[in-house]
Order: sequence, then C-alpha cells, then structure tokens
Amino acid sequence: MNNKDDILQVIKQIMLEMFEIEQDLVTLDAQLADDLDFDSIDAVDMIVKLKEITGKAVKPEDFKNAKTIGDVVDAVDKLINE
Repeated sequence: MNNKDDILQVIKQIMLEMFEIEQDLVTLDAQLADDLDFDSIDAVDMIVKLKEITGKAVKPEDFKNAKTIGDVVDAVDKLINE
C-alpha cells in the first residue's frame, strides 16, 4: 500500500470479504453508517484487519471520527507514513 489508491483497493477487498459489501458501493464519498450500514462492531473488525495488513499498531481513536471511506483511507495513509 504505497498510495491512497492502493489503500482504497485494499479497503474495497476487506469490505467485500468481511462484510459482503459490493466493491462498487465502496467509494471515497460513501458514508460508513448511512450508505454501507457499517456499525461500531464492524469498525472494530476492520481495525483489527488493518492492523494485520499494515503491521502497525492501530489505535481505535484514530478512526473514531471516520464517517466516510475517504476518512478511513486518510487514516490508514497517515498510519502507514508515520
């Protein structure tokens, strides 16, 4: 995952495999709760998966303000580049 496009592709794959959310629905503007029916338990599962993929300690508070897929991409990008 070298750039935000790569991160988005990984997140699309996670959303499909873990939550059965079609990749076409996973856009940068997609609202996690409203558009994707993503809840707090789903968010924790995603954080665990992102930790496995990045090998970095993921702090849930870094993601608590994420409302869109774009917010998640930005948080992962920041995490990778720290």
